[in-house]
Amino acid sequence: MVEFKLVISNPEDGTSKAVTVTDAQAQSFVGLRVGDSISGEAFGFPGKELIITGGSDKSGIPIRPDVPGGGKKYVLLSGPPGYHPKKKGQRERRLVRGNVITEDIVQINLVVKGVEKKGE
Repeated sequence: MVEFKLVISNPEDGTSKAVTVTDAQAQSFVGLRVGDSISGEAFGFPGKELIITGGSDKSGIPIRPDVPGGGKKYVLLSGPPGYHPKKKGQRERRLVRGNVITEDIVQINLVVKGVEKKGE
């Protein structure tokens, strides 16, 4: 059984909403990548689309949009997500996840984008 916690941010009013999805609704997220969009109808945002911006797995390892695949990899990082340097120019090898949503992911971050279609 797949279960995801969705954190949906709405930049228009600065709020965020946490939604837990399971079973068939959660299965629709498996295989999507960071940057893909889905319809917001099922999550209380009719007429808008939601864009996947990131997430993390059960260990807290973040999803990195520039790493291909869905597995864990050690990558040399110089900035977020996954690493915040103390000094300018500092780099470090850190463990991150690829940009594909798999069943190991626990939290998925989304942002609301799009204009409501009025009169339809």
